[in-house]
Formats: sequence, C-alpha cells, structure tokens
Amino acid sequence: MNTLIIIASIVISAVIFFFVGVAYRKKIAESKIQSAEEEAKKIIENANKDAENKKKEEIFKAKEEIMNARNELDKEIKERRGEIQNQEKRLFQREENIDKKTDNLEKKEKEIEQKRQELETEKGNLEKLISMQREELERISGLTSEQAKEQLLKELDEQITNEKAVLIKEKEQKFKEQADKMAKEIIGYSIQKCAADHSQETTVSIVSLPNDDMKGRIIGREGRNIKAIETLTGVDLIIDDTPEAVVLSGFDPLRREVARIALEKLIDDGRIHPSKIEEMVEKAKEELAETIKEEGERATLETGVMGLHPDLIKLIGKLKYRTSYGQNVLNHSIEVSNLARIMAEELGLDPKLARRAGLLHDIGKALDHDMEGTHVEIGVEVLKKYKESPAVINAVEAHHGDVEPQTIEAVLVQAADAISASRPGARRETLEAYIKRLQELESVADSFDGVDKSYAIQAGREIRIIVKPDKISDSQMTILGREIAEKIEKEMDYPGQIKVNLVRETRIIDYAK
Repeated sequence: MNTLIIIASIVISAVIFFFVGVAYRKKIAESKIQSAEEEAKKIIENANKDAENKKKEEIFKAKEEIMNARNELDKEIKERRGEIQNQEKRLFQREENIDKKTDNLEKKEKEIEQKRQELETEKGNLEKLISMQREELERISGLTSEQAKEQLLKELDEQITNEKAVLIKEKEQKFKEQADKMAKEIIGYSIQKCAADHSQETTVSIVSLPNDDMKGRIIGREGRNIKAIETLTGVDLIIDDTPEAVVLSGFDPLRREVARIALEKLIDDGRIHPSKIEEMVEKAKEELAETIKEEGERATLETGVMGLHPDLIKLIGKLKYRTSYGQNVLNHSIEVSNLARIMAEELGLDPKLARRAGLLHDIGKALDHDMEGTHVEIGVEVLKKYKESPAVINAVEAHHGDVEPQTIEAVLVQAADAISASRPGARRETLEAYIKRLQELESVADSFDGVDKSYAIQAGREIRIIVKPDKISDSQMTILGREIAEKIEKEMDYPGQIKVNLVRETRIIDYAK
C-alpha cells in the first residue's frame, strides 16, 4: 500500500513538474519571441530611417545634377545665341557688300555698253577707211586684193621652204652627230666588256719530251714509228736539234691535235710501235671528239644560246681548233655573240637573235677545209640544213656584206665581227705597227702648246696628258681636250674609241734653311 502511494506520489510529482517545466519553457520562449520582435522592430525602424536618409541624399544629388545640367544648357544656349548673332552680322555685311558690288557691276555694264557702241562706230569708220585704202592700193599697184594675197603667199611659201630645208639639214647633221656619238659609246662599252687576247699559233704544235732519248724511240727502227704516226694522223713530225721537243706541222688543226694527243699518250705509256701507235691515234680521235662536244656546249652556255642542233654544237666546238689571222675562231665567235647581245640590249632590240647569229656567223669555218666555197656559203648551207630561222641565216650571210642585211640585228653582228677582228689584242699585229700607232698618238698630243708630257696607255685606248699648269688653266683644259680629240679623229685610224684624259697639277716646293 505504501509502495503504491509512493509510486503515485512520484508520478503525480513528475506530471506536475512536467507541466510546470512546460509552462516555464513557454514563458521563456514567449519572452524571447517578444524580445526578438522588439529587436526586429528596431531594425526595421533603423532600416526605414537609413532608407529615408539615402532617398533624401539621392534626391538632393539628382536635383544638384539637374541644376548643373540646366546651367550648362543655359551657357550653351547663350553661346549659340552669340554665334547666331555674329553670323547674322556677317550675313548682313555680306548682303551690303553684294549690294555694293551689284551697283558697281551695273555701272560697269553701262560703261561697257557705252564703249561697245563707241567701238562699233569706230569699227565702221575703220572698215570704210580700210576699204578706201584697199581701193587706193589696188589702183596704185594695178593688182586686186586676191592677186596681191596670192603673190604674198607664194613669196612666203618660197621663204618657208628655204628655211625648212636649212632646218632639216641642220637637224639631220645634229642627229647624225648624236647617232655617231651614241654608236661609238655603245661600241666602246661593248669592247671594254669583251676585250681578250685571242691570237695563237696556226700551223704548228710543240710536244715536250722527258728526254732526248725519246726522239730515237719516236723515230723507231728505220723510221717505221714516225712514218706510222705521219700516215695515221696526216701531219709532219719535225725532229731536230731542239732539246726535249718535237714539232708537229700541218695545215689542219684537228689533225695536229690528234697527233699531239696520241704522241703524248705514247710518251706516257712508253711502248712505241706501229700497232700501239694505231691504238693511241684511235683513242686520241675519240678524246678529241669528246673535247669538241664539250667546247661546243661550253660556248652555248657561255653565250646563253639554247636549242641548237647537236651537230651544230659539234661544229661550234671544232672552231676551237680553227684560227683566222692568228685569232681563235671559237673565242672570236663567242666574243661576237656577246658584243652583238650587248649592243642589241643597249638599243632595245632582240638580244637572243643577236647572240645566236653572232655565235653561228663563222660556223662555215669548221668545214671550209672539207667543202668547196667560202665559209659564208658553207655556213648558210649548214644552217638551212638544220632549219635555223631566216633572220639568223640572213645575219650569217650578210656579216661580210655578201647580201643586204634584213634586220638591225644582222647589222649588229656585222659590226661586232668587225670590232672583234680589229680591236687591239684580237689579231696578230706586228710590234713595229703597234709601237708606231702609240707613238703617233703621243705625238698628236705633244703637238699642242701647253702639253708637258703624254702617255698612251691601255693598248692605245687612252691617252693621258700632263699639261703645264702655268700655261693651261682649268677652263682652258676643256677646250684643249676637245681640240686634241678632234685632231686624233681627223689624223688617225684606230678601232673603238680613245679616251683623252688631261691632268693638271700644281706643285710648290720650298726649303727651310
């Protein structure tokens, strides 16, 4: 019983405490809620106050910006008004000026009209006076105005014709002088670019021997070796007292070259007998044929001539072993090609045609030992056979004047051939003739008063003259140079051009004692 009471009291107490706790918690929660609500109200009030203050500030700023904008607008309006007023003033002034000018123009128009009427009156008077004078002149001269006009025109026509003839003659002379000068400049320029020494031996070749004992081996027993060489090559071997040398003589340079190559091969091999000689001669012919081909290709590459037939290239290579007046024909042909090309470029013509015709102009000399006819006729026949162009064939046919040149390039090939053959160093010239020409050049310069010394230099292409400074002034040097050049042109024959170079030098020497 007591236990139940105790349990019941405990349960009742727990329930009471529970409800008391709940009531206490509720009271605490309500107080917190109330305090939170009060805090929220304060925050809302503060936020409203801050928002109101910011609103007022923004409104104040907006009002201030509006005031500034109004002030700027008023200022701009005032400026615009001032500009408009200034423009109105200027327009008013222009209107006044225009009115004044209009008045002046009206006055001038009236004056001009008055003058025009006066001129019309004077014109009528003059026409009457002229008519009277014409009638009087016709009466005095016995000619009508048409007859007098016809006679006057006839006299003027004769006078103008004479003046025209004189003017044309002067112009022709002037153009001829200019053309001669330009031609000399172009030819001189071409010569200077292509000058080279092309002279060489023409009928003999010399083969060096390691010793004089080799001469006996070349001759062989009873001369069988030398006979074999001469028979197979067609050249003469001259074995004389010349130490360690054999001379090969023959008019055909290709045969001499075959003999030279074969003999050198025999000397290097050491075995010299008829069968070996025959073998070496065949090898020499093959080697010469290859050399001829290489030389022809070298010439075409050096001149820039492309598209030639292989047989023509071989014929060009053969020109290496052909000479004319001591001048190597292959080198001469290359030089003519280059000279013709340079002159064609200077004159604005076809350089390809000029250099092709220049290279082929002496192609006939490669065959003139084997065929009848001049080298020009042979060359034309060969070029026609290999379908060369008519312009090239005409240039080759005309380069010695056998036919008339049909193109300017043909004339250039003709000139280039003459230049290459006649310029200093191209062909053999006797020492006496060469020295005589240089002495003559110096004597022409020395013949002028005021010349101290003169020197012919550059194979006679330049004369350098030292003048006396006490007799010839700087201004007089120009006249003296022109006079010397004219006298050289008048009294001397020379290829190309000669540069007259005058030097004036003043030296003062003193001694300190």
